Amino acid sequence: MDYKKLIPNRQLRLKILKFTDFLPDKYIVKLQYRIATGRKLNLKNPVRFTEKLQWYKLNYRDPLITKCSDKYSVREYVASKGYEDILVPMYGIYDRAEDIDFSKLPDRFVLKTTNGSHSNILCEKKSNLDVESTRVGLNQWLKAWSGKVGREWGYYNIIPRIICEKYLDKDENNDLIDYKFFCFNGEPVCLYVIVERFLEDGIKLGIYNMDFEKMPYRRADIRELTSKAVKPKNFEKMVEIAKVLSKDFPHTRVDLYNIDGEIYFGELTFYNGSGYKGYLPDEFDFIQGENFILPSLIKS
Repeated sequence: MDYKKLIPNRQLRLKILKFTDFLPDKYIVKLQYRIATGRKLNLKNPVRFTEKLQWYKLNYRDPLITKCSDKYSVREYVASKGYEDILVPMYGIYDRAEDIDFSKLPDRFVLKTTNGSHSNILCEKKSNLDVESTRVGLNQWLKAWSGKVGREWGYYNIIPRIICEKYLDKDENNDLIDYKFFCFNGEPVCLYVIVERFLEDGIKLGIYNMDFEKMPYRRADIRELTSKAVKPKNFEKMVEIAKVLSKDFPHTRVDLYNIDGEIYFGELTFYNGSGYKGYLPDEFDFIQGENFILPSLIKS
């Protein structure tokens, strides 16, 4: 069942889900997994990657995950690992949209909430920005989003704020390619390469191995990147960054950008797709599951 087609308005979906906040996480996770995948969730002996992500949400409680899920406080973590130079320059951090002095911002910038998903505003020309509607939208995001939506524990204790960062330049194809490294105990095993994020048809996604060879798998819900992506400059440095930033966690996704060899940090994500997104062929869910060794199964 695709509940997004049944209720296409995202804000309405979030409001509906808020009515279930009082229900136990385990109950909702099982229900959402069944709705999204059509399968019963196995939490006692999870094998699939999507199953293990549900276990991760319900059982792994390292406060560092909260720190690194916060799009502002994660900057301190990245800097502590020696990678302050890859942080996107920041213009400000705000508790509410009314605190933003747009007159002091450059002509191009990005606004996003520290605890949100799909809550970004990309301003390419400030004179074209409707400031009042932007403020309304940002405040709605601050109120609407909650880790309770997907029962993603890492977001529960984040203080919702607004962060303003530099607008990253697009490449010669008017694109900003996103490289998302899937890492397990500090070892990247594959990555998503996401292109065409600014086109009306939506993004394309390819899954690549660590030799930057396209793998015969795809996300079931996203258009496949069928053309061969060009290996970015300084790819080996990107891999090393992903190793360092992920080594404190059983699993995290390290998102990076690469603009003509200059690497920028995107975010750390612990619950990719909230663990509800499938793959084609389905075997990739099991392959990623083998890579994900849950903390209770790690031998000291």
